[in-house]
Amino acid sequence: MTPRFVAMGAVLVLAFALAIALGDQRFTADQIRLALTEPGAGPAYIEKILWDLRLPRASLAVLVGAALAVAGTVSQSIMRNALAEPGILGINAGAALAALLVIVQWQTVSETLLPWLTFAGACVMSAAIYGLAWQQGTTALRIILIGVGLSALAGAGASFISTFGDITSVQRAMVWLAGTLQDSRWAKVEILAIWLLLPVALVWLFARELNLMAIGDDVAKGLGQRVNMTRGLLILATAAISGAAVAAAGLIAFVGLAAPHIARSIVGQRHEALLPAAALCGAIMVVAADIVARRLMPPAQLPVGLMTGLLGAPFFGWLLWKRRND
Repeated sequence: MTPRFVAMGAVLVLAFALAIALGDQRFTADQIRLALTEPGAGPAYIEKILWDLRLPRASLAVLVGAALAVAGTVSQSIMRNALAEPGILGINAGAALAALLVIVQWQTVSETLLPWLTFAGACVMSAAIYGLAWQQGTTALRIILIGVGLSALAGAGASFISTFGDITSVQRAMVWLAGTLQDSRWAKVEILAIWLLLPVALVWLFARELNLMAIGDDVAKGLGQRVNMTRGLLILATAAISGAAVAAAGLIAFVGLAAPHIARSIVGQRHEALLPAAALCGAIMVVAADIVARRLMPPAQLPVGLMTGLLGAPFFGWLLWKRRND
């Protein structure tokens, strides 16, 4: 198991190194090493580009990718559905609707406040899904179907706001909703890291519970698990993780769907290994997608959400084909 994690960590380090090395300005390895290890010893413009632009962008990509992957892993486990992830369940739609409402109507909002507002949107959506799905308990199928319906409703609300909002604010919101890392700064990295600490720790503590839930509700109940309460807590944690990722970078599609499947093929089903493996896979995916988004049509920088969508759509189709007889 350890060599596999070492290999994934090495791939992430390589992707991170490429993310800070590649750009409109090309730097040699010596220039990068000097700027990172001996500030003030080299040209000031190199240090500024690396420390103020590329490093925070790559760091934010790592955190966002890991967050989306963990949220996707939890969603698939508690729903026992290979196609489940916060975007499909509607949790991300609630977070995005709240953020769009704030951006278009308020136009300016504190970076420390936006994660709380998107978390509130995700929580309201999660509570609505869970409440409407409750019938002497919950089932994964009801939660998924209601989540899809409420996601469509949130999308309609977002379209309404976009239609009648200020055009400048709407354009800014649309760029953000496409999934972008262009406004990456150390303040965002710090806020996202702090915000993710508690819900990710909660998910990690519930790794054994996730193993039981992935088997089935009846088995979990037979082994003493309070299934409905556990599912509710994990949905709340997923809402917090997804809301923070959406606040930081907008809607980045398919990472929460694909990363857990890739991680399972590497480390297996047990969540003690699956959660960190999925986080590594998600971080690699977003960092790599951002490199492609920056370098595909220079000097224009495409939204990273566009690249993950283009890469993820074929994966989604392959997954559906693979499970056609299930």
